[in-house]
Amino acid sequence: MRALKIDGERASWIFAIGIAVYAIALRLYFGAHIDLMPEETYYWNYSRHPDIGYLDHPPMVAWLIRCGTALFGNTEFGVRSGAAACAAVAAFFIFRLTRNLFGEASAVLALIMTQALPFFFLSGMLMTPDAPLTAAWAASLHFLERALIGGRARAWWWAGLCLGLGMLSKYTIGLLGLAALIFMLNDRQSRSWLRRWQPYAAALLAFAIFAPVIVWNAEHHWISFAFQTSRRLAAAPRFAFHKLVAASLVLMTPTIFVAAMIALTRTPQSAGAARADARRGARLLRTAVWVPLAVFAAFSLRREVKLDWTGASWVAALPLIAAEIIGAKRIGARGMRVWIRAAWMPTIVVMSLLYGAGLYYLAYGIAGVGYSKQIELLPVGWRQLGRRIDAVAQDYRRKTGVMPLVVGMDRYVMASELAFYGSDQILSVANTSSAHLFGGEGLMYEQWFPAKLQRGRTLLLVAWNANSLAADSIKSAVGDLGPVECGALTRDGREIRDYCYRIGRDYRGPPSH
Repeated sequence: MRALKIDGERASWIFAIGIAVYAIALRLYFGAHIDLMPEETYYWNYSRHPDIGYLDHPPMVAWLIRCGTALFGNTEFGVRSGAAACAAVAAFFIFRLTRNLFGEASAVLALIMTQALPFFFLSGMLMTPDAPLTAAWAASLHFLERALIGGRARAWWWAGLCLGLGMLSKYTIGLLGLAALIFMLNDRQSRSWLRRWQPYAAALLAFAIFAPVIVWNAEHHWISFAFQTSRRLAAAPRFAFHKLVAASLVLMTPTIFVAAMIALTRTPQSAGAARADARRGARLLRTAVWVPLAVFAAFSLRREVKLDWTGASWVAALPLIAAEIIGAKRIGARGMRVWIRAAWMPTIVVMSLLYGAGLYYLAYGIAGVGYSKQIELLPVGWRQLGRRIDAVAQDYRRKTGVMPLVVGMDRYVMASELAFYGSDQILSVANTSSAHLFGGEGLMYEQWFPAKLQRGRTLLLVAWNANSLAADSIKSAVGDLGPVECGALTRDGREIRDYCYRIGRDYRGPPSH
């Protein structure tokens, strides 16, 4: 029996290492060969405008991109290298957290899930605020467990540090702090910490780390806090709870989502879960999942939600899911547990194969399969568009001696991609703006390119269709408009989508309302 157990543990480790190596290889290789997503190029533009705060998010994503591009150049790999590092940090702390509570077998399975579930795979490849948020969430939860369950006073300092770094990544990690407080109030042993100084010192440390963002907001009329709170609440009411559930199914896969619902409502049955500290740890983890999910669910009853909102919340669910699956093997599964026990490994394998096929398709294409015209969602064609628009701008400069300001006629997508894929990125960053110049919304471009400072300039307007370049808002804001020119983005002889552009001279300012 002992030999069989050793063989089983060895097989689990081999499978985990194989999945991890495969996932890392996919992310590193294809991360260097697939066009950046619009969000990634937007945050790259953050990094070209160094600051301690931004409208949409805190500055951590910009700082990581700045470090990555300093090491590896302004390339796709340079931008995304920080995400790979964050994925390694998240996997490390999730493994340790799970091992502390439920043993090594559960920890190995949790490690596998950090590499194979959609949210964790993509947050480890795409350089968005979710990458450092997930790493900070995992580290914070690990040290909170060490403090609250392990009784280690020193862990509070690390918890405060990680929560502060998380607040520099994305504001939603504040929900983890709320969950920890709720657990302390409801757990008899943990309430004793409320009479000690360490938790308060940890909170002060987190606040001190986050303070620069508060200073930036104070200097900018609190625009970032307002953007994430009052502006979202001011949106038209819309029931979106079903979208929140659908997003969770996508981020976790249906199999693991069902496993999570079971694990979040039942006591784990793994060998290590019977210990008193493991039972308390399971309650901490359940609280750390349910509190953020409850907030998002309440919000979704009246407001729109985004796909990635619940992503980091599932960090606390992974140890519980792993313990549930391992426990089902140990005691014999019944009901839905039978299906989960049978389905989790095929789910991991299928998802891993789908990642490989999907990334290959984006990088090199698949014979007989075309491309979606929504390249905002499927990053194919941005390099080509960047080269073509750059050529138009340079040609105009050679003929007239004037370098036009390139204006992408949307919030940030076109401007960000055209800046990154311009031939001279330093020039492109300083010379690419967005539709706020014509009364639209431009996010951080409104700060970087105030409309009043662009008056008198020549503009190169870029849009997806000719009608967008013939709007009255454009005609009233520009003294002289050139003809609309259009082209098509193609790949391997297949058309991706059309684009159009025109020159506008003597910009007068945005149209009055």
